[in-house]
Amino acid sequence: MRITAVQAVYPKYKHLAPSWRTHFWQIVVRVDTDAGITGYGYGGGGVAGVAVVNGHLRDLLIGREIESVADIQAIYDLLYLESLPYGRKGLGIMALSGIDLALYDLLGKARDVPVCALLSDTPKRRIRAYATGEDAELYHSLGYTANKFGHRWTGSDDDYDTAVRSAERARSIFGEEATIMVDVYMSWDADVTLEMAKRLADYNLYWFEDILTPDDLDGQAALIDDVKPTLIAGGEHEFTRHGFGAIAKARAMDLWQPDITWCGGITEGMRIVDLAEEYGIPVAPHRGGEVWGLHLISGSACADLAEFHSDHIRSERDILWVNEPAPIDGYISPSDAPGFGVTLNEALL
Repeated sequence: MRITAVQAVYPKYKHLAPSWRTHFWQIVVRVDTDAGITGYGYGGGGVAGVAVVNGHLRDLLIGREIESVADIQAIYDLLYLESLPYGRKGLGIMALSGIDLALYDLLGKARDVPVCALLSDTPKRRIRAYATGEDAELYHSLGYTANKFGHRWTGSDDDYDTAVRSAERARSIFGEEATIMVDVYMSWDADVTLEMAKRLADYNLYWFEDILTPDDLDGQAALIDDVKPTLIAGGEHEFTRHGFGAIAKARAMDLWQPDITWCGGITEGMRIVDLAEEYGIPVAPHRGGEVWGLHLISGSACADLAEFHSDHIRSERDILWVNEPAPIDGYISPSDAPGFGVTLNEALL
C-alpha cells in the first residue's frame, strides 16, 4: 500500500494544567493510503510538532510504500536523516514519533493484527500496572500493587519530611510486598539525593526517578552506588538510541524510561530495548500503560511494568483515544484489535 496523505493536528484540549503542555502537548498524526486504510499516531511537540510534520516530513512520506516493519524502519531512518539540522532531540523527534506510530497502526490494520504481534510472535498478554499519583487509597482499592508518588524539592526545610510522609503513607497502605517509587522531576541535587536515600531507606523504594537534569549524566552516575538498593531511573526526556547510548556509556541510570510518543516511536523504542539488553538494563516506558508504550512492552523484552497515570483515572479528563484498555485488579492487557486498537475522538480536533 502506498501513502497518499499525511496530516498532523493539535487537539483542542480542555483539561491541561497551565505549563509547557498548553502549546506543546501531544499531537495526532493521520496517514492515509491508496488501500483505504488509515493509521493514527500520537506524537509530541504541540504546535511546533504539527509544523514539523505538515511543513516538512509530510512531503517526504507521500508516495512511499508500507508493506513491512522493515519499510517503517527505513522511513524512520530517512526522516531522521532529513530532519537532522533541527531534529536529533526534542520537538523534531517528538513529531517524528507520531509518524512512526501511525505507520505501525497502519501496518497492523493492514495485516489485521495488533501492533504487539508485529513485534513478537509471543507478545505478553497480561502486564503488571503501576499507578502514578498521590491517591494511594484509591489505587490500592482498585487492585494496584505498585504506586509511584511525586515529590518536588522547593528549598523548604520541610521537604525531607514531606518525602518521608509520602513514602510512609504509600508503604502503609500498600504493604511490605508492594512496589513503591518516587518521581522528583529533576528537582533534587546530589546532596539532596544522598540525604533522601538515608531518610527513605526504611521504606524500600524501588527507584528514584529523574533526580537530576538529563544533561548531568556524570552526576547521576556518581550517585548510583550510594543510593542502592534503590535504583536511579529516568530517560523520559531523552531521545533515540543515540541518547540512550550516552546514558549507557556513562552508566548513569539503573532503569530506562523512554516515552514512546517522544523518543522516536516504536522503531527507536525497540532499538533502545535492544541496547538496554546489551547492558543488562531494565526498560519501563514512561506512560507505558497508554497503548503506544503498552504494545512495546507486550512485544519486547521490556520489564513487566506499565505506568498508568492518575490523569487516566480522574473523571475530568480529555478522552482523545476511545477504547484504550485500563488496568483490572492491577494488570493491563493490550487489545487484540488491529493496530493499536483505539479510535480517535474527533470531537477534540
